[in-house]
Amino acid sequence: MRDYKDNHRVVITGLGVVSSLGIGWEKFWENLMAGKSGIKKISLFDTKKYERHYAGEISGFNSQLRYGRSSQFAILATKLAFADAGINKDSAFLKECGVGVGTTMGEAQVIEEIVLNYLESKSTVVQGELASFYPASIISANIAKELQLSNKNIVFSTACAAGNYSIGYAFDLIRTGKISCMLAGGVDSLSRIAFTGFNRLFAVAEERCQPFDKNRTGMITGEGAGMLFLERLDSAVQRRAPIYAEVLSYGMSCDAGHMTSPDSVGVVKALKKAIYSGNVSIDDVDYISAHGTGTPENDRAECYAIREVFKKRYKKIPVSSIKSMLGHTMGAASALETIACCLAIQNQEIPPTINFVTKDQECDIDCVPNEGRKHKIKIVLNNSQAFGGNNAVLVLRKIKI
Repeated sequence: MRDYKDNHRVVITGLGVVSSLGIGWEKFWENLMAGKSGIKKISLFDTKKYERHYAGEISGFNSQLRYGRSSQFAILATKLAFADAGINKDSAFLKECGVGVGTTMGEAQVIEEIVLNYLESKSTVVQGELASFYPASIISANIAKELQLSNKNIVFSTACAAGNYSIGYAFDLIRTGKISCMLAGGVDSLSRIAFTGFNRLFAVAEERCQPFDKNRTGMITGEGAGMLFLERLDSAVQRRAPIYAEVLSYGMSCDAGHMTSPDSVGVVKALKKAIYSGNVSIDDVDYISAHGTGTPENDRAECYAIREVFKKRYKKIPVSSIKSMLGHTMGAASALETIACCLAIQNQEIPPTINFVTKDQECDIDCVPNEGRKHKIKIVLNNSQAFGGNNAVLVLRKIKI
């Protein structure tokens, strides 16, 4: 087993949430544990020509910032994470803090607006300012600009696992002493491009996302942002910050077997790497936050991987999917799920997988059906999978000082 005793311990001390279940982690967690759904009819664009009409859209979001929708989500989530960590605008942390953001679609709605302008006016002239909003890298740059952060700045584009990639990167930088603190997470806003793409893959359910249910028919697209403030344990203790969890390790794999179909072998590798790197055993794991998209193949592959790694113990470990309530927020998904893991550790309770009706023998896990539960939790795995075979698993632990 690897020994990390000589490295800095890394903890999470601030949580920022923008989601269809609420803005701020308190409302987010309240609604998760209540098993509420943030899925509703789409209002951001016309869906009359589609067979599907529902998504995890954030209603009533209004910002005066002159940025794209994804950047607005990410900036608000960042401010919430800073406030939660007890860091104000005059803090020395602002000069030391880096930013890492995961995303799938970036500011895709900007391209949609450019195309719409062309279709309506037949003009090939693109407004320069509008075009400047588009590059995915602009999201972390906008966060840094808005909060005056001047350290490391990076965007991860590893699709639906990008949030975990960002947190893993921040963990490595802090653990090895290259940086003292970092904001990490993920964001995506609802776009017609993504909605169309998943519909053409016949991967979208009609109204409900039903992870692990025998009659599941697909995912539901969503939007949101989850940002976390990570720092060294000694720093957090010194300033008496709230500590939600310790980041123990992560595991990654890229099976590259198929662009869209998951490969359970790759998921197994990521799970094993995460467990090994964290110096824990399969008997130590108390809860798994599943990728759990509700698509037939994804859920089947994920459950196979869990059975393969945890052997006879797999039915004893609660495994739930909050995508049943939020929809699939893509780049924000694993970041929001990491926040849910932190709150599960803090509150010693597990959010449910809602919309569960019929057991599937190929997904015979304990998916915490329909109702959350109290549960003793010390170590949690956050599992994420993405197009292109990008898998990332994060290991979190209840803090021990």
